Amino acid sequence: MRSITARREYGLGSLSEHEVDPDPIRQFSSWFAEAERAGLDEPYAMTLATASAGGRPSARVVLLRGVDGRGFRFFTNYRSHKGRDLESNPFACLLFDWHEVERQVRVEGRAERLPEAESDAYFAGRPAETRIGAWASDQSEVVADRQALERRYAEFASRFGDDVPRPPHWGGYLVIPESVEFWQGRPGRLHDRIRYAAEGGDPWRIERLSP
Repeated sequence: MRSITARREYGLGSLSEHEVDPDPIRQFSSWFAEAERAGLDEPYAMTLATASAGGRPSARVVLLRGVDGRGFRFFTNYRSHKGRDLESNPFACLLFDWHEVERQVRVEGRAERLPEAESDAYFAGRPAETRIGAWASDQSEVVADRQALERRYAEFASRFGDDVPRPPHWGGYLVIPESVEFWQGRPGRLHDRIRYAAEGGDPWRIERLSP
């Protein structure tokens, strides 16, 4: 077995429970803007962890497509592995790993489908080829080979042309946060971890966690 011992020291910043914004969404938006300014490649990429009704976990990287006072939005095929998980067990965890700036953000909460009008609006703004792909791909299902997938794509491209409607099995989810943790790397592995915990209303409880 190969042993991996490589490590690096962290020391680009610090995080204090006395200095963060009282609202975790505003704090996230501030950090996200800093990640963008730092030139991170796809700072909106996030790991989405779900679990089946029986508790079997799975994770994959998806793209954040909006955040506001309600929560965090992403879009997918409702019949996919993650979609099936969320239908039977609606709790999810999001993880943003911004390694270049030595930061992570973890969001835990309940996921619910977005209203159809919001999914329609987002889908209409996607490039035509990705809208066709949403019809062609039975996401997470076994496909015979690449050629079979490309044939399905060609069939739907011929059927719809440039006027591609949103498939009924495709749309958005909103993850409504119940806790949001901000992690800042620090020297000696004494990292700063600040967690916001929902208390059924305002204000959020802000607490420091041991690294």
